[in-house]
Amino acid sequence: MVDSAFIQASEHRPKVSIVEAGGIPLIDLSSLNSSNSNDPESLSGLVAEIGAACKDCGFFQVINHGVPLQLQERIESAARKFFALPLEEKSKVRRDEENPLGYYDTEHTKNVRDWKEVFDFTLEEPTFIPPSHEPQGQELQTLNNRWPHYPPEMREACIEYARGVEKLAYKLLELISLSLNLPADRLKGFFKGETIFVRLNHYPPCPEPHLALGVGRHKDAGALTVLAQDDVGGLEVKRKADGEWVRVKPIPNSYVINVGDIIQVWSNDKYESVEHRVVVNSQKERLSIPFFLTPAFSVMVKPLKELLQEDDPPKYKEFNWGWFLKSRKDSNFKKLGVENVQIYHFRVAE
Repeated sequence: MVDSAFIQASEHRPKVSIVEAGGIPLIDLSSLNSSNSNDPESLSGLVAEIGAACKDCGFFQVINHGVPLQLQERIESAARKFFALPLEEKSKVRRDEENPLGYYDTEHTKNVRDWKEVFDFTLEEPTFIPPSHEPQGQELQTLNNRWPHYPPEMREACIEYARGVEKLAYKLLELISLSLNLPADRLKGFFKGETIFVRLNHYPPCPEPHLALGVGRHKDAGALTVLAQDDVGGLEVKRKADGEWVRVKPIPNSYVINVGDIIQVWSNDKYESVEHRVVVNSQKERLSIPFFLTPAFSVMVKPLKELLQEDDPPKYKEFNWGWFLKSRKDSNFKKLGVENVQIYHFRVAE
């Protein structure tokens, strides 16, 4: 039997039948990495594809992305070795409320426990995070990654992978900016002193996969997520057209991209951060690696003035990114009894 802490309310349980996601665009980025990368025609076609994907789906997959395959193979190999360790060994690098980096196996989404274990790290060491809900004018807290002794190659594999995906994430950010008819570097200034979080997700086989979820329904808080997943599959996206949960089919050497809450606010709802979840199965374990591109903690988030018009005024009040993230992360540790902070809490009343 599955512990009651994992059991989803009946309306949020996964369906037995799977709807494969025919609606998630597949975008070939080979023109970015070729000698034609400065060709305006091929670039405008790519920008249009990405704009349509962000507007219609909020999710898309990319191939020929330029990230060396061996980086993903190395981090996956290290992750599998780490998660295979006894719990006692993994717990030596357990995260806590003071330092939310390292190993964790009791995370909650929407106040229901997830059927997974994770390892979190940041690209920059040390990392600074606001200690309270009032980040301005207060001292910042220093966080350091907690690396395990075994496997010995894990630290290097993780950092090299993150650096490789970082280049792709910034290319995608430029394309998204262009798709909003903004200069390519319009969003870059928000990321000076950014924090890049990377997570290793391990989903063990679940004896009752119809009752639990690997990750409950949620939207990503940051700007952009770049997800690597193995061949098992389990990511489901809520289709905007009809609210149906559709499965994202794993494609070898591809990444799944989704825009987060921050791009939704910057774009004043032109692009939407879409709800997604992870289903589990009773036979196979699954591994996924999300890379979260997030602004600097000091950034005040609000709709970009270039995208506003008289008949399309700001839909959100300004808020601080550091405080928003800290509030979201606090809810991962304990059942709060209320929903954690969401961007709709800052929506301007019409």
